[in-house]
Amino acid sequence: MEPAERAGVGEPPEPGGRPEPGPRGFVPQKEIVYNKLLPYAERLDAESDLQLAQIKCNLGRAVQLQELWPGGLFWTRKLSTYIRLYGRKFSKEDHVLFIKLLYELVSIPKLEISMMQGFARLLINLLKKKELLSRADLELPWRPLYDMVERILYSKTEHLGLNWFPNSVENILKTLVKSCRPYFPADATAEMLEEWRPLMCPFDVTMQKAITYFEIFLPTSLPPELHHKGFKLWFDELIGLWVSVQNLPQWEGQLVNLFARLATDNIGYIDWDPYVPKIFTRILRSLNLPVGSSQVLVPRFLTNAYDIGHAVIWITAMMGGPSKLVQKHLTGLFNSITSFYHPSNNGRWLNKLMKLLQRLPNSVVRRLHRERYKKPSWLTPVPDSHKLTDQDVTEFVQCIIQPVLLAMFSKTGSLEAAQALQNLALMRPELVIPPVLERTYPALETLTEPHQLTATLSCVIGVARSLVSGGRWFPEGPTHMLPLLMRALPGVDPNDFSKCMITFQFIATFSTLVPLVDCSSVLQERNDLTEVERELCSATAEFEDFVLQFMDRCFGLIESSTLEQTREETETEKMTHLESLVELGLSSTFSTILTQCSKEIFMVALQKVFNFSTSHIFETRVAGRMVADMCRAAVKCCPEESLKLFVPHCCSVITQLTMNDDVLNDEELDKELLWNLQLLSEITRVDGRKLLLYREQLVKILQRTLHLTCKQGYTLSCNLLHHLLRSTTLIYPTEYCSVPGGFDKPPSEYFPIKDWGKPGDLWNLGIQWHVPSSEEVSFAFYVLDSFLQPELVKLQHCGDGKLEMSRDDILQSLTIVHNCLIGSGNLLPPLKGEPVTNLVPSMVSLEETKLYTGLEYGISKYFNQNPFLSSIIDHILDNSEDDTKSLFLIIKIIGDLLQFQGSHKHEFDSRWKSFNLVKKSMENRLHGKKQHIRALLIDRVMLQHELRTLTVEGCEYKKIHQDMIRDLLRLSTSSYSQVRNKAQQTFFAALGAYNFCCRDIIPLVLEFLRPDRQDVTQQQFKGALYCLLGNHSGVCLANLHDWDCIVQTWPAIVSSGLSQAMSLEKPSIVRLFDDLAEKIHRQYETIGLDFTIPKSCVEIAELLQQSKNPSINQILLSPEKIKEGIKRQQEKNADALRNYENLVDTLLDGVEQRNLPWKFEHIGIGLLSLLLRDDRVLPLRAIRFFVENLNHDAIVVRKMAISAVAGILKQLKRTHKKLTINPCEISGCPKPTQIIAGDRPDNHWLHYDSKTIPRTKKEWESSCFVEKTHWGYYTWPKNMVVYAGVEEQPKLGRSREDMTEAEQIIFDHFSDPKFVEQLITFLSLEDRKGKDKFNPRRFCLFKGIFRNFDDAFLPVLKPHLERLVADSHESTQRCVAEIIAGLIRGSKHWTFEKVEKLWELLCPLLRTALSNITVETYNDWGACIATSCESRDPRKLHWLFELLLESPLSGEGGSFVDACRLYVLQGGLAQQEWRVPELLHRLLKYLEPKLTQVYKNVRERIGSVLTYIFMIDVSLPNTTPTISPHVPEFTARILEKLKPLMDVDEEIQNHVMEENGIGEEDERTQGIKLLKTILKWLMASAGRSFSTAVTEQLQLLPLFFKIAPVENDNSYDELKRDAKLCLSLMSQGLLYPHQVPLVLQVLKQTARSSSWHARYTVLTYLQTMVFYNLFIFLNNEDAVKDIRWLVISLLEDEQLEVREMAATTLSGLLQCNFLTMDSPMQIHFEQLCKTKLPKKRKRDPGSVGDTIPSAGNIAELVKRHAGVLGLGACVLSSPYDVPTWMPQLLMNLSAHLNDPQPIEMTVKKTLSNFRRTHHDNWQEHKQQFTDDQLLVLTDLLVSPCYYA
Repeated sequence: MEPAERAGVGEPPEPGGRPEPGPRGFVPQKEIVYNKLLPYAERLDAESDLQLAQIKCNLGRAVQLQELWPGGLFWTRKLSTYIRLYGRKFSKEDHVLFIKLLYELVSIPKLEISMMQGFARLLINLLKKKELLSRADLELPWRPLYDMVERILYSKTEHLGLNWFPNSVENILKTLVKSCRPYFPADATAEMLEEWRPLMCPFDVTMQKAITYFEIFLPTSLPPELHHKGFKLWFDELIGLWVSVQNLPQWEGQLVNLFARLATDNIGYIDWDPYVPKIFTRILRSLNLPVGSSQVLVPRFLTNAYDIGHAVIWITAMMGGPSKLVQKHLTGLFNSITSFYHPSNNGRWLNKLMKLLQRLPNSVVRRLHRERYKKPSWLTPVPDSHKLTDQDVTEFVQCIIQPVLLAMFSKTGSLEAAQALQNLALMRPELVIPPVLERTYPALETLTEPHQLTATLSCVIGVARSLVSGGRWFPEGPTHMLPLLMRALPGVDPNDFSKCMITFQFIATFSTLVPLVDCSSVLQERNDLTEVERELCSATAEFEDFVLQFMDRCFGLIESSTLEQTREETETEKMTHLESLVELGLSSTFSTILTQCSKEIFMVALQKVFNFSTSHIFETRVAGRMVADMCRAAVKCCPEESLKLFVPHCCSVITQLTMNDDVLNDEELDKELLWNLQLLSEITRVDGRKLLLYREQLVKILQRTLHLTCKQGYTLSCNLLHHLLRSTTLIYPTEYCSVPGGFDKPPSEYFPIKDWGKPGDLWNLGIQWHVPSSEEVSFAFYVLDSFLQPELVKLQHCGDGKLEMSRDDILQSLTIVHNCLIGSGNLLPPLKGEPVTNLVPSMVSLEETKLYTGLEYGISKYFNQNPFLSSIIDHILDNSEDDTKSLFLIIKIIGDLLQFQGSHKHEFDSRWKSFNLVKKSMENRLHGKKQHIRALLIDRVMLQHELRTLTVEGCEYKKIHQDMIRDLLRLSTSSYSQVRNKAQQTFFAALGAYNFCCRDIIPLVLEFLRPDRQDVTQQQFKGALYCLLGNHSGVCLANLHDWDCIVQTWPAIVSSGLSQAMSLEKPSIVRLFDDLAEKIHRQYETIGLDFTIPKSCVEIAELLQQSKNPSINQILLSPEKIKEGIKRQQEKNADALRNYENLVDTLLDGVEQRNLPWKFEHIGIGLLSLLLRDDRVLPLRAIRFFVENLNHDAIVVRKMAISAVAGILKQLKRTHKKLTINPCEISGCPKPTQIIAGDRPDNHWLHYDSKTIPRTKKEWESSCFVEKTHWGYYTWPKNMVVYAGVEEQPKLGRSREDMTEAEQIIFDHFSDPKFVEQLITFLSLEDRKGKDKFNPRRFCLFKGIFRNFDDAFLPVLKPHLERLVADSHESTQRCVAEIIAGLIRGSKHWTFEKVEKLWELLCPLLRTALSNITVETYNDWGACIATSCESRDPRKLHWLFELLLESPLSGEGGSFVDACRLYVLQGGLAQQEWRVPELLHRLLKYLEPKLTQVYKNVRERIGSVLTYIFMIDVSLPNTTPTISPHVPEFTARILEKLKPLMDVDEEIQNHVMEENGIGEEDERTQGIKLLKTILKWLMASAGRSFSTAVTEQLQLLPLFFKIAPVENDNSYDELKRDAKLCLSLMSQGLLYPHQVPLVLQVLKQTARSSSWHARYTVLTYLQTMVFYNLFIFLNNEDAVKDIRWLVISLLEDEQLEVREMAATTLSGLLQCNFLTMDSPMQIHFEQLCKTKLPKKRKRDPGSVGDTIPSAGNIAELVKRHAGVLGLGACVLSSPYDVPTWMPQLLMNLSAHLNDPQPIEMTVKKTLSNFRRTHHDNWQEHKQQFTDDQLLVLTDLLVSPCYYA
């Protein structure tokens, strides 16, 4: 298991070891350490103890009183909030009790699914930090979880619509199992194996299920002394299975996940070495990299490839240890794939490669952390012998760095590379950082390649911390910082947005890590400095210069982004998105720089910013905001000095400009006035204490400007008010410097260079908090009294009609009110008032806990009596409803009154997100222990404080809230859509915040939908629908998981169709109803009917309630109380049931209303179909309704009815009795002692045997039928169950009187010929032409009918079936296929007589059907027969199999019918898998003479059927040879027939006419036809079978090599194309080590063949085969030698094409490091190059040019050409770099430029390719050559002039 994330709780205890259990009486498991740093930390212990005591007491009570809801859920939610606020701050005993209680709750079988998820999430959270609880503290049983997963993930009723599970349930369950896994008992492994081994039948879907269960359940973290009870029981078995499977079935990837986990948990206890080559080969294969030119990918390789994340974990866990095998292979892996990382390559495989790069270093760092730095816990430690050594780490970094450096410039972006570099630099900075810098410096110089710049900068940001801190490995790191910073400055460029942003990030990152202090003076004072320190000291003198240059750049940026004239006129007030991002980047970078400056540098910068901002006048939209931000940053860093400059200046300017009273009424204000107001409002966002000096001046300004007429003016003034209030009343840290106490100490005491890149010390953070003083609070109240109170009075009067106010006045008043409110949210107490009672009854207290957030509240005199809002809303809605701006503000004010306590949730969320991003980009995963930089730690403490202020949700719902929410509802249904929209968002947020208020509001919303109301407008109607719909994240009122609510909402939605406000002409309304219906269907989860709590749960709850430390004195529950609880709970169950039936009834009433529009009828039926359940039969009225609707006119309704009736039939199914049997007694064989899979004597009785099939009643009833196909293949289940005999089963052939009422309804309808006729007519209509398929829903319907009523309806149906079969239309054939499949599957429990009669009817029908089969219908018949045979004992279906095997290839009806019949037969046999060997043999015997079919479609089908015949012949471990047909025997017979083709040497042409010629054909023609079929078989099996029969296929290889064409040309005939495809697929196959020599044998033999096509094809085959089995070949030295010899000898082939291909192959093998470029090879080629060519004769002027050399010359030419090709291959094998041997080789090559053709051509090609691939980085590559060589090269590469 991966180490749990360390999200906030992994620190050392306080100095002084573990805290003693002091007065509090318990040692907390693990608290959130940041709480100790809050300014009010000393209050928190008492607060948390009280909360914990309440939670324990009330949760215990709730469970004992059987009250899952609301009590149980309420207090479990409180517990998760408690964990979020304080961490696991409870004793170990409580921790275990909580876990046990929740484990019991989660596993209540009938528990409603949404509650189950809630409990599961909390349980996962409690189990998350597994080091806190050892196996000794906690043991959890595994079976309850297994039952839960089986019931939910493998639900038998979900597909029938009887259960509705949410999408998230699968992940939650798997995570839950993962969290509980470490605590399963020691014997669990053995029990699990016994439970799931019987499912392991590789041909069956159950294999997938078994492996999934193994993967998620098997415990792997047992201590070493228990290994014999753990993985040793299964390791050999499963790894054996994994190694022997060749074709990547889906479960192979899951085995990898299991092995990865096993390896990580048991490093050093498993010897992986024997498997390493196989593991790496498979990982390389699953990257799906393209190799060779004509590659065809098997689609399954793409879908089932391994998850890279798990492969990485596996590799990491196997590294280290005495044998360095894994590192060797890892180096090999990266060597072979490096060239794919080059930016010029791109493909769908790239994402996987990038993921591999990103995850692997991360994973190695995690392992190093675990081995070297992590606190030891109860988990098994890694033995010293297997820990990673420094040498291991170095080798790892060296092998991966090359690809990482290439990936920096990848097309997908540099993110993955940057993350990889960050982790690699933690391990080995000296290997990683220099090459990154080498790429960065040139990138900073270039102007033409901006992408290169952004890529390198983001990588340098990743390694910044390692670079700056230097350390022992890389002491010269810090010296690079200043040059990098100075060179990055030009990146602040107004014209290139992305460059600008990355530069800001770069500068900010470095300045956060380094104090910008000029230390050059220290050089004179101290002489004990190291060389690097001296260098740094003198460099720091540049800091001041850097800061000033940066500011100049920023000013330039600002001046270029002022609002141009064009945008002044069109009033776009907002900045564009890009501008706001630049603004953010600029202000945060600038404030970081100033925070980190020394006082001297700061003062210079401050003066500069002051001069800039006061000497210009900016417009306030864009540039003004940026400048004001810079000023704010300056003021924040040193408030005293800065305020002295700014406040008096701004105040005097403003006072002067507003001297004249006319200004107050101007519509347009002077720009200077606006700019100074803006500046003043920004610089007041500083430490409140420092502002008090200027309070008189600031209040004066407010008095002058708050009531300006100009909107822009008073808005800025309101900002000033808001910031003043915030600064004085909030709690916040006042500095974020990287060293506590700042840098202003004399250099003699303090040497800043020591602090470069230093992490903050969590225990001495020294946060400077701003906590409001009494002076500040009284100032704030003074401001509120002066400015807020008068506005409230005015608005109150306006609402009462005592005062006339214009629109603008109202807007202005509201703006002031809103700004006061959000400025002082922290000060104003929560709204008081009466709670709204009686929403939900509960026997447990549901009280809220109040958290202390640092302030005692003042008096609440402003907003408490709140009628002013309602009256002003009335006023606006009545008089000026189009005053939307005021309404927007009112909505904001209500929202903030309801929820604002000093910070907004969405702001908090985005800050939490960005905190995590920064943390990730700067963290040190290697050392862990929260070594973050100080600013980040302060930020985290601040977030903890904000989290506390926001945790007021789940508030009590009071009258005053009720009024406000009703106001919101009124605005949500008003006339203007924008107002509605904003009001609805606030409305949804409020609904989520208050307990149970939805129940109070729903009736009010539904009022608008009542059909009998005449006064509802369309706007109100739409508004109400939107209120029901909810937003994507919040509550959806239409679909609360609660009977009381949906009983109201669902019927209301249906009958709203009759409301006069509803009009289907309006598309918006239609869309709304569609969305509503869709959302209800998507989010609906089955709601529980049974809320009983089992006894085991109650016992733990009692313990929890009695648990001490902390506890509140509360008396234990009396028996009377508990009795009352049980009684209430029974009432609740009865209530739920009543509600359920009531809802079904009301919906039916709604749907049956007379003139209801069809849309609403459909919605209603859809809602009804959600109400099917598996624990209650649907009420009779609804059953009748659905059965009648099977014949509804609308196809949508018919489809819903078909599904519903199928579900109802499942509800009505009678249970069938089962017996346990002992399979060994039946077979008379002893039980096998060890595991042997496959056909054994003890499972032989399951096979189909035509001699003993039951043909009489007696035989039938004495047979023991096993329906499931997988039982007995691998092992027998411990408790083998089969159905009991006929007498003990429910009675068949019942009369109508024997049936229940529900059954009678169905019986009556289906016995009615008219009804059935109509139904069949509808079912045989086509729905979407050409798209229809065999429909499983309809099949389920018929299966249910025939299962529940046996053959009662056959007489009615029989004539229809006969008629349908004879009609060859597509839709009628489909209909009859569905019915027949339902009949066969439904007859499972019929008596022998009935079954026999059934087959008498079916056999002729099927014969007719199969002879009428068409292109459109053969798929349906295939599906029909496959469905009929699924999970049925073959002996029961002998009629069907005998019928299908009669004569599949009769030739009547042509080739097509033959192919179809084979298809249908194959469907049936494939479902039976291993149980019908006899049938498979018969079929094979029948097919063999027919393999020389002429028709292509029949050939393809035969190929596919052969695949299924031989599917059972697998070579898996512990498996006996099968009784089914074997491949080797078959192949031997085939090869006999193909002999005539083998012996001939000439080309094989396809000269078979596609007609049946009369008379005998010769053997060759027969052979070619046979070969075509065999090719089809090999191609089909490549993607389907488990193991490839390599040895047999090898004998066919030489033949394929001969046929396969060389060029890529599609005009070839089928034979050649297939041969080529087949070779491509075979070459990708996975080889076992023992098969390697065999393959090479064939290749060497073919390489001597006389056909050059064959020799050529050998090379292409070799390329793919070697790459796809790389490490298996590398592991075998002889094989490598053989391949090397093969390729080098083919370089000297007489055929030019073969030589060139050999060169390509050689360069490929060199490139993936399969072969190395060693001196013998080089010498060999150079020798060949020196082969002398005979002199050319002088030609007579008269004779024709003799260009054809004579035979004697050819041999020398070939040799010489071979040498040149070999050298060329070496050059091209390193396309992206220049190794040391390269320059000399190029020189040798260039000597041959004037040799005769083809040599000259080869040299030219090589040189031009070299130029193409090395052109990008030529500057770098040039360094490798000497000057003379460069001259020669330039001559060669620059094309000669044509005019010379």
